[in-house]
Amino acid sequence: MEKLTFGWEEWVALPDLGLPAIKAKVDTGARTSALHAHDIEVFGPASKPKVRFNVHPISGREDISITCSAPIIDRREVTSSNGESEQRFVIATTLEVGGQSWPIDVTLTNRGTMTSRMLLGRQALTEHINISATERRLQPDLNYDVYHTASLRHKAPQRALRIAVLSREDNYSTRRLVEVGEARGHVVEVIDTTRCYMAINQLAPEVHYDGKRLPRYDAVIPRIGASITSYGTAVIRQFETIGTFCVNGSAGITASRDKLHAHQVLAAKRIGMPTTAFAASPKDTSNLMALVGTAPLIVKLLESTQGKGVVLAETKKAAESVIDAFRGLRANFLVQDFVKEAAGEDIRCLVVAGKVVASMKRTGAEGDFRSNLHRGGSAKVVRISKEERDTAVRAARAFGLGIAGVDLLRSESGPKVLEVNSSPGFEGIENATKKDIVGKVYDEIEARVKPQPARRRKGG
Repeated sequence: MEKLTFGWEEWVALPDLGLPAIKAKVDTGARTSALHAHDIEVFGPASKPKVRFNVHPISGREDISITCSAPIIDRREVTSSNGESEQRFVIATTLEVGGQSWPIDVTLTNRGTMTSRMLLGRQALTEHINISATERRLQPDLNYDVYHTASLRHKAPQRALRIAVLSREDNYSTRRLVEVGEARGHVVEVIDTTRCYMAINQLAPEVHYDGKRLPRYDAVIPRIGASITSYGTAVIRQFETIGTFCVNGSAGITASRDKLHAHQVLAAKRIGMPTTAFAASPKDTSNLMALVGTAPLIVKLLESTQGKGVVLAETKKAAESVIDAFRGLRANFLVQDFVKEAAGEDIRCLVVAGKVVASMKRTGAEGDFRSNLHRGGSAKVVRISKEERDTAVRAARAFGLGIAGVDLLRSESGPKVLEVNSSPGFEGIENATKKDIVGKVYDEIEARVKPQPARRRKGG
């Protein structure tokens, strides 16, 4: 390596941590280098622990915070210049100065009052470095402007993330989310939504689980069952309040689960759907039916899932009987036009981050007009039209969902959205298409958690 001369302060970069410009004080009296970090939390298995922490790279700008993570290589007792000792985590990272880079060890400590965000100790100052203790910034200057531009995201490394999957079920989808996330080096924790409880206050809102405060997650993947929608979305709202990235937001899940609300959202965005009518207690059943059209009709409970509570009434008489029966049970229901040309088939489009990443045609079991795979339906890959693709994307966007299963019917007047599912299963569509759908979900999470450029302050 070419010889470098350092002054008592130098600009350095720590590319492995996503810190492209930071001022470091050179301290030959210290053995190990130190990075001023805060919100330091350990995560991952005890055999391979990692640490997640935040760094304010610019002194006096606490609004600019870069989240970093790295494997822990040691824990060391360090005595500071004022004589105080503390246990610090040690990580290995790459130091970049003057076009050269080499590995160094760094201890993590919260010393936000220090002007220099970093101390460079003897271990980082290898044989090819000379020290000129009376001079400063002898190496090329870097600039804090990088924290205000899009290049910050481009320079950000892929780091180990701490991700929570909100799920009460040990099923294919939950297992795949854990398996794929861990294969990418992330730590994925499955949390039973009903065992979460919340501390709601203006200064420090928290989510607790089994008697402990939950840590800061980089992302939350909700897999909220229909039976706990209300409580599940309350937990997600709490994570949103804290500032955690939630793949699907509480508002979108709530709206998509309420079939009446969902149809109103679709109608407001002028997205095609079967003609639908709803009334709390219509005096005249035939008037309600007339709003939709002639038999056959679909009568659907608002709380129905996986095809349960959905009835095909093939004649006007049958429709009247079903509606009267539902009303007698004081159940809320929709009456919907039956799209005959769909012939018991629908198309499930899986939308991730505003793109249809896979689609399959689902066909109902013999004699069943419902195509749900849970009810014995079958699935195969299908090529969809641009209009169908656009409809699926618009439907997911209408609810603000990062992941959505959009069910379409092919009708003579174009695609009709049957349902928008905020917790779509991955098993059927991955088996049918042979695509790594869960990998697409992690691609989106990894892109979204990268740091955002900070706004510039006026006059600075």
